[in-house]
Amino acid sequence: MAATTDTPTVRAQARWVRMSARKARLVLDLIRGRTVPEARTVLAFTPRAAAREIDRVLASAVANAESAHGLDGDELVVLEAYADEGPTLKRWRARARGRVNRVKKRTSHITIGVAAVEEPRRTRPQATKAPETVESAAPSEAKPKASRSKKKQEVAA
Repeated sequence: MAATTDTPTVRAQARWVRMSARKARLVLDLIRGRTVPEARTVLAFTPRAAAREIDRVLASAVANAESAHGLDGDELVVLEAYADEGPTLKRWRARARGRVNRVKKRTSHITIGVAAVEEPRRTRPQATKAPETVESAAPSEAKPKASRSKKKQEVAA
């Protein structure tokens, strides 16, 4: 699917989302390349917490495309969807015997880009011919299988 040259890619970004980028990428991989209605359906039935945040960003990208460029939201396709790492909040947790453990609270920046994509013309698949069967060699013409032991090779010779 190739994007048309006159249709811009419209982006929306959510920054400093309190979720690791790795968890967000798992959900973003599910919607990349899909149409917006299909992506919204996938996000609605995805049980991960990242799906709710990503759905909000997708809705924002669709609203940006509709208001700024007058595009139809149902005709858009998710062209780009990625999550970059944001700053990590470093906290401490008390442990036994006066020690501490470091707790990393990760954040991410989620970006989704949508664009109107022209539909490729759908043609009927052409019928393929069945492969011609090759007549198998007669048993007398078949080559004997190579054996691994030397004794069997000497006996056969």
